[in-house]
Amino acid sequence: MRCHHNRFWPVLQGVGKTILVLSGKGGVGKSTATVQIAATLRGKGYRVGILDVDLCGPSIPRMVGVEGKDVLTTPEGNWVPVYADNEKRLSIISIAFFLDSKTDAVIWRGPKKNAMIKQLLTSVAWDVDYLIVDTPPGTSDEHISVMENIKSAPVMGAVLVTTPQMVAVDDVNRELTFCKRTGINVLGIIENMSGFVCPSCSECSNILATGGGEQLAAKAKVSFLGRVPIDPNLVRCTEEGKNFLDMFAGSPVSEVYHNIIYQLVGENQEEMEVEN
Repeated sequence: MRCHHNRFWPVLQGVGKTILVLSGKGGVGKSTATVQIAATLRGKGYRVGILDVDLCGPSIPRMVGVEGKDVLTTPEGNWVPVYADNEKRLSIISIAFFLDSKTDAVIWRGPKKNAMIKQLLTSVAWDVDYLIVDTPPGTSDEHISVMENIKSAPVMGAVLVTTPQMVAVDDVNRELTFCKRTGINVLGIIENMSGFVCPSCSECSNILATGGGEQLAAKAKVSFLGRVPIDPNLVRCTEEGKNFLDMFAGSPVSEVYHNIIYQLVGENQEEMEVEN
């Protein structure tokens, strides 16, 4: 693994506001949700960063098409995020950039993981309006390390991602408890993989259960941000590192994410221009 001995900055230096993306279990589409939240904010003219602290499954670089890129350092020894677009409005930092091979496994005990997470939170030269943090699934040591290190940073709160089935919803319920105990504001719940969009007729069919996330949000008295259906085009774009929202701007999934961002940050009050 390639790493640097950086001088720590204050936590999340150069970041406007931070949104955490959490899930109770793996396989619910948390990283995909992270990318779409970031891409939607970018599309509204904001400068957006994604911090991938899922140490054992760092998939963000592949999803945004920057896999294999090198991370540069500032004269002070801090990391410069990798840009995913020519306009430099979407930037990424992930442990995947520091692995010698994309097939390398991160086999670390807790203290080393926690030290790496602290470095990711304090040693990056961000210049973004919003930072979206993709966290590991569950409520592990890594989560506690993130929460402890971001107490002094401007954190809006957490978006929780679930699939409709009750087994996934039960795990997200535990995540809600975790947020409450650690003092993290819950911005809302996204019900992912809620239905399937036919690529031919665009009709949405419920091949899994439906409504579990919405029921949990009502029970927990938190916002229900929306149902995101399965879309084969979204799957293909994340596999190929392409911007789904640019390619399929009129899709049901794109509409859902625009509504999610509206609920999270409101209208684009500053009417920011694309060149920003």
